[in-house]
Amino acid sequence: MPLIDAPRDQIPTREPPWKDIVLEQHLVRPGEIPEHEHPNLCLHLQIAGDREIEWWQNGRNAIEHTQPGSLIVIPPGTRHRWRWHGSSERLILSVEDDALQQLALQLGAQHPLEIKGAWSILVPSTRLLISEMGREAREGWPLGALYANLLALSLETNLIKNHSSQQIALPRLKGGLGVPKLKRAMEYMSANLAEDIGLEQIADEMGMSPSHFAHEFRNSTGTTPYQYLLHQRLERAKALLKTTKLPIQNVSVLTGFNYPANFVRAFRQRIGQSPDAWRKDHRR
Repeated sequence: MPLIDAPRDQIPTREPPWKDIVLEQHLVRPGEIPEHEHPNLCLHLQIAGDREIEWWQNGRNAIEHTQPGSLIVIPPGTRHRWRWHGSSERLILSVEDDALQQLALQLGAQHPLEIKGAWSILVPSTRLLISEMGREAREGWPLGALYANLLALSLETNLIKNHSSQQIALPRLKGGLGVPKLKRAMEYMSANLAEDIGLEQIADEMGMSPSHFAHEFRNSTGTTPYQYLLHQRLERAKALLKTTKLPIQNVSVLTGFNYPANFVRAFRQRIGQSPDAWRKDHRR
């Protein structure tokens, strides 16, 4: 029987937005995994189960008592073997070392980044970011690649700040909304794709003036609220074109375009094809 099974809640097969991170959800069963090496940083976040894990590394051996929220951090190049004493459900991430090293240099690291290994630690900020990434992945990245990539960057920065063997004074961010407020704004826009919402309505939802919200959103994401909203509308349109037989006029209304001609023009400009032509090429 395999030690790692496919999860009960399968993460969607939609192309993931992350280039440097692989995220999987697994049900880990009791048993031993032979000695092996990790070429990249590996993180295990336990999300269910309350079990023990025994590990062997560099001539050392110990048993760790784990619980939901426990985090395993395995630096790149680590050789070890371990034994699961019970079943547990886990989010498992692999982060490419080159990408992490490059970000560390950008943030002011004076030496090559070294991540501290750990077999069972509780780090709330890291847990929250990994959990949010898992939720977004399970739901098919409803807030789009922009939010998913912001989560990935936040996680990589968190790893450098909280799990590095050297102290790196991260630069203070000037302006921007921060991940929680960005999520709230993006959720509001995504929930109202079929409505003719404007900048004033979004800013009012956030309790900010339109100009302040637009400025801070762009500082945080590098794009304007309008560009994000348009991207989400076109992604919703592609999903409807691919999975339904709705006429173009109906797809236009459901994605917030008052006139089909405006929808067709925007779709052709951004996607490179008319909605009809794209549907013929992508129907299931």
